[in-house]
Order: sequence, then structure tokens, then C-alpha cells
Amino acid sequence: MLTSLVSVSLINPTFARQRHSFFVLGSLFSTRHVYQANLDIAAFSRAGNLDAARKLFDKMPTKDVVTWNSMLSAYWQNGDLERSTTLFHSMPLKNVVSWNSMIAACVQNDNLDDAFRYFAAAPEKNAASYNAMISGLVRLGRVAEARRLFEEMPRPNVVSYTTMVDGYARMEGGIGRARALFEAMPRRNAVSWSVMISGLVENGLCEEAWEVFVRMPQKNDVARTAMITGFCKQGQMEEARALFEEIRCRDRVSWNIIITGYAQNGRGEEALNLFSQMIRTGMQPDDLTFVSVFTACASLASLEEGRQAHALVIKHGFASDLSVSNALITMHSKCGGIVDSELAFGQISHPSLVSWNTIIAAFAQHGLYDKARSYFDQMVTVSVQPDGITFLGLLSVCCRAGKVDESMKFFTLMVHNYGIPPRSEHYACLVDVTSRAGQLQRACKIINEMPFKADSSIWGAVLAACWVHLNVKVGELAARRILNLDPYNSGAYVMLSNIYAAAGKWKDVHRIRVLMKEQGVKKQRAYSWLQIGNKIHYFIGGDPSHPNINDIHVALKRITLHIKIKSNYEEIFL
Repeated sequence: MLTSLVSVSLINPTFARQRHSFFVLGSLFSTRHVYQANLDIAAFSRAGNLDAARKLFDKMPTKDVVTWNSMLSAYWQNGDLERSTTLFHSMPLKNVVSWNSMIAACVQNDNLDDAFRYFAAAPEKNAASYNAMISGLVRLGRVAEARRLFEEMPRPNVVSYTTMVDGYARMEGGIGRARALFEAMPRRNAVSWSVMISGLVENGLCEEAWEVFVRMPQKNDVARTAMITGFCKQGQMEEARALFEEIRCRDRVSWNIIITGYAQNGRGEEALNLFSQMIRTGMQPDDLTFVSVFTACASLASLEEGRQAHALVIKHGFASDLSVSNALITMHSKCGGIVDSELAFGQISHPSLVSWNTIIAAFAQHGLYDKARSYFDQMVTVSVQPDGITFLGLLSVCCRAGKVDESMKFFTLMVHNYGIPPRSEHYACLVDVTSRAGQLQRACKIINEMPFKADSSIWGAVLAACWVHLNVKVGELAARRILNLDPYNSGAYVMLSNIYAAAGKWKDVHRIRVLMKEQGVKKQRAYSWLQIGNKIHYFIGGDPSHPNINDIHVALKRITLHIKIKSNYEEIFL
């Protein structure tokens, strides 16, 4: 046969070319080439090129079940569930992977009812079938249903256990179950350990998370990042920094967490230094980075750093980001630039409730009652529903502006018109504004009518007002309540001592000082700071450790002398 074909080919070249094409076509779609085409379909899918994937799929004269599954997954992984469904129902042959793919497709689109139907109809189920359903249920908070499926599984694997641990950890009050299931796992992988550590951290159990982290046989960066988050929440920044330094390949998430940790724990200078390091490594900041940087600038009242960060915001294309804009408003406000805060708000095309609350809080910080009230009226006009934080800003500005009647009207508006239940912070503002106005009995009446017990900050407002208005009796009551809650509160002792001193009760002043000494209570030392160039200088009362302390003392003496000379000059010639 082969000899005759060769003979004919020599006589008829056209026939030879036709036979060559036949052999090429037959060899092109051999098993090996089908396998390669399947890989190409998957590659086109990952690149988001569905048209190329479908053209290749349609041109293949021979398709195996993997080909169909590859095209099926390509559709739903690129957001086209409808075409996945159509293709699935036209498949000449389906296997367990086909059914699992449709289950996963429905789960990813939060369509659990359809996922359940495919799951129930599947002629064969494996661990992946159950895991797809369990993960979908957990993600949507349906942990009880996930547990029932988990218990039905013939052979749950490490993925099944880990998903359930994650589900329990997310469920309110479920962290104990999560820990028990984790300890009962027959085998754990790196993901299992990381999920357990993250779950404990998110539930505020940092010490337990650390215990699990220490036991982890091979620690990875995901677990380290989770622990860094936990330490930052606890204010343990040295521990957080030590773990951060262990991460060799730092991603944006790890940088953001450590920068945010420093910013939120009042250590703005370290946050800004780390941000500079991050930029130098070539890591691109995102919206969360800039929010934390603005928080750090605000805590330091460092307007120059804030302006530099704002320039980077524009450079990196986050000028229109809502969360960044809100943080910018706060930064300018805390740096004293309330006009810039208002300008930043004006740049937001569609302010959210948070945006309105932020600008009202900014005006409140500066005691600008009319501005805060005006923006509240605008907010209501554009049909943005205020919340408790909105009214907290309004009550705060009333307090700073000394507007007692207005604060009572806002409180009534909040409770009766908007149905917002007041929190302790709202009552604290009422107590503060009435106390500052010298209405101490009214302040005590508000405290007694509160639906919960007053904390030390509320009584602290009363105590401070008693010093201003020299009310010894109420001052003693307020100090007693504070010290019952916090026996080592040095501020309460000092304030009560000042009240006694202002009233000329020197024996009581001496008694308070002796009591402080007996209780081991020490007055907290005040500190201040200022920025010169790019350096922050800290000053603590009575601390001579600043390297330029002698020059500072000389400058202060010179300033004092100038003041005295000017004062004497005015006395002589006025």
C-alpha cells in the first residue's frame, strides 16, 4: 500500500500534496496535540482572551472532556456564567470535574441555589464538590449549612477542615469552635495555621494567636502578616516591627499594615519613615497607604509632610479616591488648615455620609458652629441621612462654642426625628457643654438619667468644670466617681487638688498629695513637639536631654527679656 502511494505520488504531485495534508491533519490532533490545545485554551482564559480560546476550541476536530472543561471554566472565570451554563448542557460527556466547575461557577456568583441543584444532580461527588459548596456557604455566612455538609462528607480533607475553621472564626461567638476543630485536625498545612492565627487576631485574641504562631512548624509571610496585625491592634509596635523585619519579600499588604499600625498608635514619625522606605523600594502605594500617611501627618500636625503626601496622591492617581479625600480633609483640619479642609471637601464630586461627617467634625474641632450647622443643612437638603457620628460632630461643635440650648435641640432631633439611639459619647457632649456653662447640677441630672453608667471621661468633664467654676462639692463627687473607676488616675487627684487650692483649702491640698504618694500615683508629665524642617523635636517637662537644650534656654531668656522690655516701654509711654 505504502509502495503504491509513493509511486502515485511521484507520478501525480497534486495527489502527493493532498496526501501530505491528510497526514498532517491526522497527526496535528493526536492525543499530544489535543493536550497542548487544552493548555492553550487555559492560557487564553488566564489572559482574558475568550475569543481566541473559543476559536481554538471550535477549530479542534477532536475534543476530549478536558477540552470541554477548559472552555467551561474559561467562561465563568471571566464572568460569563450564562455561556458556561449553555456549554455545560451541550457537553457530549461530563465527568466530576465538569460538575464541580459548574458548582464553583455558581458559588463564585453567589448563586447558591443553583449550586445546590448541580451538587444534588451530580452523579459522582468528590472532596472538591463538597469543598466548593462549603466555601460558598461560609463566604455568605451560612455556617450551620456548611457544617451539615462537612459532617456528611465521607472523607473530609485538609481544605474541608480549614474552610470550616475559617467559617467558625468569622461567626459571632464561634472562635472557640474554630480552635477546637483546628486542634482536632488530622493534618494541617500552612493555610490551616494562617487561617487559625488570623481568626484569633480578628477576634481580639492576640495572645492565643501568638501561641499558635509559635507552634507553627514552618512560618510563612501570611502568618507573620496576621500576627503583625494583631500586635498593631494591641499597640505592641516593637513586636510588630520585629516580625515585619523577618519578611524578606514584603508586599503592599505588609507595608500597609505596619504603616497603619504606627499611624493609629500615635507614632506618626515612624509611620512616615516607613512610608519613605516603601517608596524607595519601588513599591507602589494604594489608597490604604495614603489614608494611613495622612493619619500620621494629622497626629503630628505636620502640614509640610501632608502636602508632600498630597502631591504623591495626585501623582499616583488617587486624587478622586473617596477614602483618601476624607483623610485629606481630616489631615488639613488637624494641622490647622480648616480652609484647606473645606477646599478638599469641595473637590469631592459625590460626597458620602463619611465625607459629610468628616467635614462637620473638622468644623467642630475648630469650634465653627455656623459652618458645621450650614453643612449639616446642606447634607439634609441633598437627602443624605445623618447617623450617630453626624450628631456627635454637631454636639461637639456646640460644646466648643458653648451653645447649650442648641446641643439639647440636636440631641432631641437625633433621638426623636431620626430614631438614632444615643451612645455614651453623645451624653458626654451634653454633660461637657452644660458643665462648661456652669450648669453643674443639670450636668449631674443628665448623668443620673443616662441609660448606662457614666465612665471616667464623663465625670472628668464635670471635674474640669468644677475647677473653672469653683464648685468644691460637685468636684469631690466627680473625683470620687473617677477614682472608683480608675484608682490610679493622676488627673483626678491633680484636678481635685487644684480645686482645693483655688478654694483656699490647703489642708485638703496636703491630704490629696499625701494620698497620691501613699497610693503610688504619679502625675503624668506633659510633653509637646514642633517640626523644624523634616525633623520632629519632642519636649517633656523637666527633661534636659534635648541636644540643643542650652541654646533653647538662652533663646527663651532672650525672648523673656524682650517681653519685659516691651512691657516696661508700654507702661512708660502709655
